[in-house]
Amino acid sequence: MSTTVIDSIGLLVTNDPEVGEGSLGLIRDAAVVIEDGHVTNVGPAGAAGDERYDAAGRCLLPGFVDSHTHLVFAGDRANEFAARMDGAPYVAGGISVTVNATRAATEEQLLGLARNRAAEARAAGITHQEIKSGYGLDVATEERLCRLAAELTDDVTFLGAHLVPEEYEGRADDYVELVCGEMLAACRPYSKWIDVFCETGAFDADQSRAVLAAGRDAGLGLRVHGNQLGHGDGVQVAVEMGAASVDHCTYLSDADIDALAASDTVATFLPATDFSTRQPYPDARRAIDAGVDVAIATNTNPGSSFTTSMPLCIALAVRDMGMTIEEAVAAATVGSARSLRRDDLGRLTPGSRADAVLIEADSYSHLIYRPGVPLTRTVFRSGEQVWSANPA
Repeated sequence: MSTTVIDSIGLLVTNDPEVGEGSLGLIRDAAVVIEDGHVTNVGPAGAAGDERYDAAGRCLLPGFVDSHTHLVFAGDRANEFAARMDGAPYVAGGISVTVNATRAATEEQLLGLARNRAAEARAAGITHQEIKSGYGLDVATEERLCRLAAELTDDVTFLGAHLVPEEYEGRADDYVELVCGEMLAACRPYSKWIDVFCETGAFDADQSRAVLAAGRDAGLGLRVHGNQLGHGDGVQVAVEMGAASVDHCTYLSDADIDALAASDTVATFLPATDFSTRQPYPDARRAIDAGVDVAIATNTNPGSSFTTSMPLCIALAVRDMGMTIEEAVAAATVGSARSLRRDDLGRLTPGSRADAVLIEADSYSHLIYRPGVPLTRTVFRSGEQVWSANPA
């Protein structure tokens, strides 16, 4: 078995305080040793190996973990975005525009578009993505979206309960019955998770509980979209049902924060969405100080967050959500991994998958210090170089 060494790392972020300095477990002048796609050792520079990659004093971080994306869709909603920039409010109903375009697209078109977006994310340092369905809203298209997503990730989320489609207008309970029955049965073979948009204009608390309970009974893990457009039931439903994550969390009451802090449910913030929709940014400082476990994700989608840039999300979290640089970096790596119940991602310690991003800087602080600058130098996934700014 061959050994690969990433050597001469100026600053290594391990995300394990037991092996390095501070909350990020920093090691200076470091090396990472990799065998069979996993980290076997981290320590001082100069480790021996069959293959050596020279980091030349740059900073190496765990690959970013994007725990909330809607990667498989057709069309765009640029006109809707432009209208918002002119003052129009964001509403959940815009999803139907993407549904119509996605239903009309071929499998080849959808997979090609999704692969292009995944490649774009990889160039931004994202080494693992959760991918949701949710732009089909009928049995055949939702099955297709989950099946295509499964070609790109092992964290597929069935989101048939994204919105009540036009053909079920006024019959939301009938649509929930479809989601919990035939649609879930079709999507279950490709999915690890089930999600529901518990929000005004989408699904109420009782409908959301029904969807989550059906998914749990089918053996799926639970996720929730909640508290995006205003105070609501999403967080409380997520905690009550034992969801791994509740995502958006733009509006959090004291009761919501208390419930999250006393639970294993991760609050996943999606700051690029708040940027794109002109919503207020969540008060992450308040949640973290109360003991809430947090994550950051991109929410890549055509309507409210058409970006694959995790560095942008990190910068927004620091600038506008009250997070420290270290908290934001951790939230985009190990925090997002926790929201997916993964202990093999988001860290660079023995036993973890060897996913890493080398940046063109000597410190992770440059991700915020130089916003908008493409700092990614090299991306490793399972120890293999999968993207480089300077390909051989």
